[in-house]
Amino acid sequence: MTNITYFHTAVREDDSVSTTSTDDDGASSVVPTAASQAEGGISALEFYLKSFSFKQLKAATRNFCSDTLLGEGAFGLVYKGWIDQHNLTPTKPGTGVAVAVKMHKPGSCQLGLGKLLTEKRSLGHLYHPNLVSLVGYCLEDGNSVLVYEFVPRGSLDNHLFGRGSNGIPLSWSIRMKVALGAAKGLAFLHSTETNVIHRDFNSSNILLDLNYSVKLSGFGLAKNGPIGDESHVSTRVMGTYGYAAPEYVSTGHLTAKSDVYGFGVVLLEILCGRRAVDRNRPSVEHNLVEWAKPYLKQTRKIVRVLDIHLKGQYSLGDAKKIANIALQCTSNEAKHRPKMDEIVKALEELQVSIYETHPK
Repeated sequence: MTNITYFHTAVREDDSVSTTSTDDDGASSVVPTAASQAEGGISALEFYLKSFSFKQLKAATRNFCSDTLLGEGAFGLVYKGWIDQHNLTPTKPGTGVAVAVKMHKPGSCQLGLGKLLTEKRSLGHLYHPNLVSLVGYCLEDGNSVLVYEFVPRGSLDNHLFGRGSNGIPLSWSIRMKVALGAAKGLAFLHSTETNVIHRDFNSSNILLDLNYSVKLSGFGLAKNGPIGDESHVSTRVMGTYGYAAPEYVSTGHLTAKSDVYGFGVVLLEILCGRRAVDRNRPSVEHNLVEWAKPYLKQTRKIVRVLDIHLKGQYSLGDAKKIANIALQCTSNEAKHRPKMDEIVKALEELQVSIYETHPK
């Protein structure tokens, strides 16, 4: 997946009005607030995060051996390591608990380091079963490293378009479970108590555990949402191409509804088995949202865009309900998009229908 950084800021700092909150330099940030320290799974526990030495992380990953490399992004490498579940010290591979060790690449741009530090600030203060847990960090001798819980099945992107589950396509019921889990994670972020906008919601940042439960990741661009009378946050436009809401791209105005648009794009990927943007397809099919919308608006044509691997696993009624949610989420008008808690409710009702149709 290609991460595209836009540097379009429609509202200059000196043009900002009282209804906006503006970055000083366009960098992303999540600042703990009193509300974010309330009960309900949220607490300012950053000081409880384990502070690892770089020597310990070298031991946990066998000196960052290539055999332990899980993946590589634009700004860093992710390795698999092993630590003792009680004292969090390094252990031999296969013993203790597995962790994902994300290291900022030396020589990478300052933006990458900023993203890593933003993840530390944000995840250090948030807990929810559908968010990946941050175990600790290392900021030593120029090394910047974060240590997360290891999520064994990897990303949704890999399962939909790569080699996840040995190439076996995800079933309809699992896809709906993933959609609901992702919605719950975003709803938590958008809640009044948390008030965080992910800003880079995409299928690569949805991780799956052994039971296909969702763990949202990729908080390097996360920002606090607007507060009080503010209608939005003004910031540089950054994220992954194909998932960014049109009003955010054109104005730099960020709201929770920007995440809702990204969720709608992911929902379309889940339904259609196609990437948000795929240049390898005919030109009229490059952009998933633009290609799929006309079909999803007509009940008889919905099946034409659904992933062929899902044939026989769903009812047309359920497909129509999911298509309608996706259409609402990807509306060009932010005000017409539902809130994430409304989406959670709709998906929960759909889950009941699925289990009645295909009981375990």
